[in-house]
Amino acid sequence: MKRFILLLFVILLSVGKLAADEGMWLPVLIKDRIPDMQKNGFKLTAEDLYSINRASLKDAIVHFGSGCTGELISAKGLIITNHHCGFSQIQSHSSVENDYLRDGFWAMSMSDELPNNGLSVRFLIRMEDVTDKILGSYSSDMTEEQRVKLISDNSNVIMKAATANTHYQARVESLYYGNQYFLFVYETFNDVRLVGAPPSSIGKFGGDTDNWMWPRHTGDFSLFRIYAGKDNKPAGYSKDNVPYTPKKYFTISVKGVEEGDFTLVYGYPGRTQKYLHSQAVRYITEKSNPHKINLRTLRLNIQNEEMAKSQEVRIKYASKNASVSNSWKKWQGESKGIERLKTIESKIQFEKEFNEWAKDKPEYSGVIERLDKLYRELELYAFATDYHNEAITSNEIIRLAGNINTAVKRNSKMTPAVSAANIKSILDGFYKDYYLPIDKKSFAAIVDQYSKNIPAEMQPQLFKDMILKKGSVAEITECLYSSTVLASEEKAYRFIEAGVTENSFENDPAFKLYNAFNDNFINNIKPRFDEINSELNLLYRTYMRGQMEFNKTGVFYPDANSTLRITYGAVKGYKPSDAVYYKHLSTLEGIMEKDNPNIYDYNIPQKLRDVYAKKDFGRWEVNGTVPVCFIATNHTSGGNSGSPVINADGELVGINFDRVWEGTMSDIAYDLQMCRNISLDIRYVLFVIDKVAGASHLIEEMKIAEIR
Repeated sequence: MKRFILLLFVILLSVGKLAADEGMWLPVLIKDRIPDMQKNGFKLTAEDLYSINRASLKDAIVHFGSGCTGELISAKGLIITNHHCGFSQIQSHSSVENDYLRDGFWAMSMSDELPNNGLSVRFLIRMEDVTDKILGSYSSDMTEEQRVKLISDNSNVIMKAATANTHYQARVESLYYGNQYFLFVYETFNDVRLVGAPPSSIGKFGGDTDNWMWPRHTGDFSLFRIYAGKDNKPAGYSKDNVPYTPKKYFTISVKGVEEGDFTLVYGYPGRTQKYLHSQAVRYITEKSNPHKINLRTLRLNIQNEEMAKSQEVRIKYASKNASVSNSWKKWQGESKGIERLKTIESKIQFEKEFNEWAKDKPEYSGVIERLDKLYRELELYAFATDYHNEAITSNEIIRLAGNINTAVKRNSKMTPAVSAANIKSILDGFYKDYYLPIDKKSFAAIVDQYSKNIPAEMQPQLFKDMILKKGSVAEITECLYSSTVLASEEKAYRFIEAGVTENSFENDPAFKLYNAFNDNFINNIKPRFDEINSELNLLYRTYMRGQMEFNKTGVFYPDANSTLRITYGAVKGYKPSDAVYYKHLSTLEGIMEKDNPNIYDYNIPQKLRDVYAKKDFGRWEVNGTVPVCFIATNHTSGGNSGSPVINADGELVGINFDRVWEGTMSDIAYDLQMCRNISLDIRYVLFVIDKVAGASHLIEEMKIAEIR
């Protein structure tokens, strides 16, 4: 433990030499960064950002739906996040008669706000370094199994103590590959209601074409409200609940941003992998990404073709399509960025230097070679896993069979009638957003790729037998969708009316295929995949310590893991290619230049055209137009969607929602010249609420700072 404490001291020494722009910092340790932040213009203190003794800005931030970030902007529990973060809720309330995706939704009173089953938000109450408590009794002669049990047992004790006599939840998270442990205590609210969302032609303006790109003109925001019991504590949905009164909410600045202005993003980044070995990066860029991109291209082409034919299908698949498209485009930019930066070559050079340094250090000698060997062995299993996820379980009918199969086993001790009712609830959720022609065409396309790219010895025997018998995946597809009861909503419901047992679906082809693929993956692929990854994680723990000792002036911050982080930088344009420079700000003029009634993603609401024609911009006008988006050098990742973008005074100036395509490799390698986060200018949000939606009552809730 003395050695470990010394290592942490090394980390703290090294972070003082970092550039302001890269890094995702734990709020509880932000005091170590404050001098650099203040040097770059920040005017607040560490206590203003994170405190457990008084209200601080951390109390105005929520982990939204476990995958995004949101922030409070009124004393009545009003939350703002991204449109794409609230997309599934907006979609769930939409129908052909009430198409909130197309037309937008605005609650003109609190009684009109819409509840969202399953949506929750959580506040961080506190975080604490518990490394000594977790590893204090660890000794080097313990086996890895004993260490894992020690960590689990100690974590449970710590979490239980942290939540005793409270309604809080707690988690212990590993940082630096198990070299450090932090406790996170949360308060979760489950009554979260939809308040407002612009039409998708604003909230998703530019669609997949503009996604990850700059300049951007997307009004990517939606509004929700937290409700609580009369004691202001979490409560399940009830009409008697009242708007939550927050400890802290953001003051909004309409001063705007200029090139060089300080910006801080405060949110829940999902996952970064800065410390990967070169072989891992090579696999991602040269094999994994290209194949996953191809599989998703096939699916997207099919979805887009069918969605263009029908409003009903477009509504059903809007959220699914956005989900498939998002990573598809990100992976393309990521691979190009890694290639441009020569990240693999840089890592290989670092590993050579590390090897030379480690030759006379038994703890670290040979680590690089063992990592290299394990990654080469892992590749076959990682590739099969990628295809299982992207080409097999992504098929809706197969995934439905799996969900039912799991439910039937879980319900095995229930009566057939109760079991059938549970299965019915699964079917209700599935068929609401299902269109068979899309699923059938997708199955034929991507399973055919599976059959061609996965070695025969790693494919399930049933599937190989079907190929031999039917001759092609196309024939298997016809057989499957003409025979399975799941292909017909009417037949599926009728089938389960009499009750369900474990044998009910044993002869159905969808279940046969699901079981064949699942059993093959569970028995022949996953065990070795998990085993190798366990060995890798163990080596990374050592390699991480070694990197810190070897490179004492290096950039060391914990990889993102969906815990609250602070990143800071400055508003700044960039040069994506020769003779091209992108300014830091986009405006309403760019929306009007792109406006095209014949293209769904660029067909803005007529109301916005009318407002523009009259130049009726009101108090949101700046130099004859309205600012829309801006870019800065903040280091962000997935999960930062919806994060507040804060100015030097701690005021809300924007809503983070994306990164530029040329910088999407920042999860692995950050480049100050290219990495830019894209944020929605808060003035455009207020403009849309006021002039397009006519919902100025929501603005009246907010606290807007006077321009100084």
